[in-house]
Amino acid sequence: MTDLNRRHLLTGAAALGAAAVSGFGPTAANASVPPTGTQAPGFYRYKVGSYECTSINDGARTFPMPDKFVANIPKDEALAAGEAAYMPKGMVTIPFNPQLINTGSKLVLIDTGNGIANLEASKGAVGRTLQNLQAAGVDPKNVDVVLLSHMHGDHINGIRLADGALAFPNAEIMVPGKEWEFWASEENAAKAESNQALKNNFANVKKIFAGLESKVTKYEWGKEVAPGITSIATPGHTPGHTSFAVASGDAKVLIQSDVTNIPEFFLRNPDWHVIFDMDAGMAQATRHKFYDMAAAEKATVVGFHFTFPSVGHVVKDGAKYRLVPSAWNPTI
Repeated sequence: MTDLNRRHLLTGAAALGAAAVSGFGPTAANASVPPTGTQAPGFYRYKVGSYECTSINDGARTFPMPDKFVANIPKDEALAAGEAAYMPKGMVTIPFNPQLINTGSKLVLIDTGNGIANLEASKGAVGRTLQNLQAAGVDPKNVDVVLLSHMHGDHINGIRLADGALAFPNAEIMVPGKEWEFWASEENAAKAESNQALKNNFANVKKIFAGLESKVTKYEWGKEVAPGITSIATPGHTPGHTSFAVASGDAKVLIQSDVTNIPEFFLRNPDWHVIFDMDAGMAQATRHKFYDMAAAEKATVVGFHFTFPSVGHVVKDGAKYRLVPSAWNPTI
């Protein structure tokens, strides 16, 4: 039986030290390797029938938890959930993961991340979509469709480069019709003057889409928006928030966009209201409807704010749900 007492460990350490001195073990000169100081590229490929799909990591933000991050429970309860998920004390971490779907005839990018302009500002924390696409061997010029789930900044800012040029210059940009209608409305923008977050988002939408009206296609819910990709109505997070079913042959995955924010909080507790949901009651009802469907179908679910590579299954657990991450597959 292996002896792991302190005396045994100290004796072993001394023996290793002696071996190093005598020339038979590693030495400081030849064993020391300078730290790289950088992270590995963030992309993960998975198959859906004949389609090759790639989860692209745009990064993750860690920040002090706002008082009303979960709007309908005491902050102490939300902090406890963060600590239970081993997030840094008093903080919350939100990942971002666009999806690339290669149908064989079209290269479709679902959402674009925080944008390259935020890469330097965040010291590399977010805005990594372009570099991870390139690491995955994808030329942004070859993206045929940029398919947007909704028009929050972490989903649309990657449309533009830091100088304002288009990151995906040959792509058709597809936006939910209800979402476009809401954010393009001057009347809605005027009503948002007293809400700083909404006001900022209206301004950001205007900035990102300025001059792009001719490149934008508005799509409807319940329709095939690209080969094998069907839009699913999942409103509440925003008025036109949309998820997608990607199907090829007998295989299907559900790309849930922001039906939930981080699953450690809002999938586990579907009745919690994240600060970013514009209609919290509707978003709550949508979560239950969507996850009941996903659990009943035993469907693979991909979440924009799931921990990378963001692929798993949802299991019903009483009135709640839990995420079972898929095992990393070394083959495709």
